[in-house]
Amino acid sequence: MSRTRPEVTPRSASEIAAATPADRDRWVDALRVGSLLVVILGHWLMVAITPDGRITNALTVVPSLQPLTWVLQVMPLFFLVGGVAHAHTLESLERRRPQARGRYAAFFRARAERLLRPTLAFLAVWVALGVVADLSGLTSRPGDAGRLARDALVMVPQLLWFVGIYLGACAFAPLMRDLHRRWGLRVVLALVVLACLVDAVRFGGGPELVGNLNFALVWLALHQLGFAWRDGLLTTGRGWVMAVVGFGAMGLAITFGPYPTSMVGLPGEAVSNMAPPTAALLAQGLGICGLAVVLRPVMARVLARPGAWRTVVVAGPYAMTAFLWHLTALMTVLLAMRGLGIGQPPVASWAWWLTRPLLFAVLAAVTAVLVAVFVRFDRGPRVAAAAVDEQRRWVDPVAAVSAAVLFFGILIISIVGVDVLGNRPVFFLVGDVTPVVGFAVLAAGLLLLRTTRPRRNTPSSRQPLRL
Repeated sequence: MSRTRPEVTPRSASEIAAATPADRDRWVDALRVGSLLVVILGHWLMVAITPDGRITNALTVVPSLQPLTWVLQVMPLFFLVGGVAHAHTLESLERRRPQARGRYAAFFRARAERLLRPTLAFLAVWVALGVVADLSGLTSRPGDAGRLARDALVMVPQLLWFVGIYLGACAFAPLMRDLHRRWGLRVVLALVVLACLVDAVRFGGGPELVGNLNFALVWLALHQLGFAWRDGLLTTGRGWVMAVVGFGAMGLAITFGPYPTSMVGLPGEAVSNMAPPTAALLAQGLGICGLAVVLRPVMARVLARPGAWRTVVVAGPYAMTAFLWHLTALMTVLLAMRGLGIGQPPVASWAWWLTRPLLFAVLAAVTAVLVAVFVRFDRGPRVAAAAVDEQRRWVDPVAAVSAAVLFFGILIISIVGVDVLGNRPVFFLVGDVTPVVGFAVLAAGLLLLRTTRPRRNTPSSRQPLRL
């Protein structure tokens, strides 16, 4: 797989604006960068260490802060934007590759490699940190230090749940795009109804396991909105309906239903709106996506200004790397503060609020250093098969199987952590699994995906793909 020639990015705002195609949806790019930035700031705001050295969540300590998650839970926007991007990529691939055979493998391979390059670099570092912590005896040490080390090896990789779920959305994107072309917004409505039925069974005395279906139904419903956005079906009027109905349904759900107030998972909660996702989270997602639709005309005018657009363009290449490493920066700073004897004020006190900007500035600086080191793994060749005659009939089915295996491998690691020497079992779906099992499943998925690569003697390995 050959590297494409690196592009020279214009430096001035006017040059960037002039180089941007007239039909580019700048608001979509801004939503992608902005949603990841909000997630980062939200995590920095929520994570805290108790006086006895335990990692906790500020929303648990001060429940009155939980309504902040109604606007800070912006992952639905990222799935909306993902749907837009996937529609564009699939249309481009169909034009270059009229033959259907091998098209699915080409699409999924390109998306998976883009996600997995920075993810595998992140995992390699954290596995190494876990090995060092185990061999040095840190994880087995009694007291705060050992507890924090063990907690960090599980807590920091938890953010990979997003990578796993988003990879699953990528795997379903070609099928869901076909359904959208035939049925339009009725597909979204069907997914919403099914998600509500799953919750009705789950909370109506049915098996808890059935709730896991909403990992697919909820996130695919939000992803499906991206196809509608791309095709111009989400008008401002429909955006208002989505916002009013979505937030209204969320309010009713948390007031009269079994759903908690927080739209992010909190330790100790009997029910989480995130794991598995609930109809309340879906309603909140529809509401915040509706607001994005409503703001689209205004933000298009704002982003037409060279200075505003330059900010998005400059930040874009670093957003995913910053997302992967921001919790590493947070743990580094919190552990350093604890080692230096610098305590944190009580959560939500005046001192706590006043020190947040200073803490955020330090965290931003540490994250910037990590991004500078690891952003190279988010910048690689973006290639896919060109218009060649794919003779291997098994390529698409194997790509689909690899998607399923990768999905479960990443989710297992996000739940059980990266402490491969400690290898402590954690419950996942139906039974206990260990970090070693998670990495074995991930490795199997990577090997399967590798077999779908085009042969080196075909033109497909030399054709760049713009994603």
